[in-house]
Amino acid sequence: MVENGSEILTRLRACDVAGLHEAAGRVGNLSPAIRPVQIGAHIAGRAVTAAVQPGDNLAVHRAVLECREGDVMVVAANGHLAGYWGEILAVAAQCRGVSGLVIDGGCRDVAALRRRAFPVWAAGVSVHGTSKRAPGTVNTPVAVGGVLVAPGDYIVADDDGVVCVAAALVDEVVTAAERRAEREDGVMPGLVAGGTTFELMGIERVDSHAC
Repeated sequence: MVENGSEILTRLRACDVAGLHEAAGRVGNLSPAIRPVQIGAHIAGRAVTAAVQPGDNLAVHRAVLECREGDVMVVAANGHLAGYWGEILAVAAQCRGVSGLVIDGGCRDVAALRRRAFPVWAAGVSVHGTSKRAPGTVNTPVAVGGVLVAPGDYIVADDDGVVCVAAALVDEVVTAAERRAEREDGVMPGLVAGGTTFELMGIERVDSHAC
């Protein structure tokens, strides 16, 4: 059972993407081709999804209307690089309290997105214009960056990339990530004191000449 939404989000915001990915059993990480357009952003929120037709962003505009404060927009563009998202949509989303955008397609107005501090993770930047005729789909499961994201799943993104944690597993994964972080923090003093990763992390030594 998922705990209070605000509490789990607070805990997720204290976790990094790499740790969550490891804690989840090394699953849920979106393609490394999806990169932040800014440095130092860290977001966590529940997914509101959209799937667009190539070169058309009407579904993105529709999805913004479905967002609540703290949500993360997740847009499936099948790797197509066009200007699906820009400053106007960022302002519309910020006014609804949206935490950020993840898209396996293109965005534009990067300088404005950075100036307005609206976090975006995208597969690329493109000024190619988009039409607004094809409805696409909103709040249905979508494949983004090789991962199936369902509405309400949890999205966490930082400088390392993006991870999706299924809503049904979020308590388990966050608890495992917190324990992992504690263990790693405990290793640091030993490393500073001269210990080795083999000793402190229990890594088995393997003879380099072994077949």
